[in-house]
Amino acid sequence: MHRNQGLYEFLKENSYNLTEEWYENIDKPNTAGVYVSNDPELIAALKKQNHDFHLHFIELFNRGEQEFFQDFEQWIIEIASDSEHINTPIHYVIKEFKNVRNQYFKYVRKFAQKNPEIKREEVDAWYDIILKEMDEVILRFVEATYKYSQSILKAQQATINELSAPVISLSNHQGLLPLIGDIDTTRAKMILENTLKQCSKRDIHHLFVDLSGVAMIDTMVAHKIFQLLNALKLIGVKTTLSGIRPEIAQTAVQLGLSFKDTEIRTNLAQALDQK
Repeated sequence: MHRNQGLYEFLKENSYNLTEEWYENIDKPNTAGVYVSNDPELIAALKKQNHDFHLHFIELFNRGEQEFFQDFEQWIIEIASDSEHINTPIHYVIKEFKNVRNQYFKYVRKFAQKNPEIKREEVDAWYDIILKEMDEVILRFVEATYKYSQSILKAQQATINELSAPVISLSNHQGLLPLIGDIDTTRAKMILENTLKQCSKRDIHHLFVDLSGVAMIDTMVAHKIFQLLNALKLIGVKTTLSGIRPEIAQTAVQLGLSFKDTEIRTNLAQALDQK
């Protein structure tokens, strides 16, 4: 019942008007991000994105709902991953979706006024479908934004993890792993996995592990470090441990961890002198 070729053509003819009116009516003192930019290129890009939205949304009155969203999905993903929209607080973006929704209510009224033969039931049906599908667009946008932000977060975390356990190549198949800062269980697990990969990739036969930058570790982390030394031994990598603080040594003794097969040096300088 919501499909109507006349309304479809009317909205399509006014698609640019919808965009210009929307942009002019943005409450710039009470918004932020992409909506308050003074950069002509960004403004032009924003208007194009809005106009593309209209070209997609107008198809609601020309096509079935399932077909309508198949073509709309790519626009939603593009906006959700657009850097300017990412840097705009999401509640402002949702506010503009609502403002656009209200525009459609206004233009439906205009169309109905120009065509007095249209029944109130038809107008109500158009209002209902606009409300329903705009809510669905907002929901899909929020979901796409969340998925994109999670993918970026995972990529950033992977980079941070890699940088937080750097294996530095030295001469003669030797390497250095300087551990700095707090080490929790998650980071300890990452250090174990990354160190084994890097030693194998770089063909390291002797790894110097320096703990002088680590103030305190808990029992679980101490176990992980012990596992790292054993795992390195299993893949043929000799280890030298340096910079063990008294607190760490005490934890190792309490846990009954034995480092008898690992060379121990007081500090990194001493460890590197014997290489």
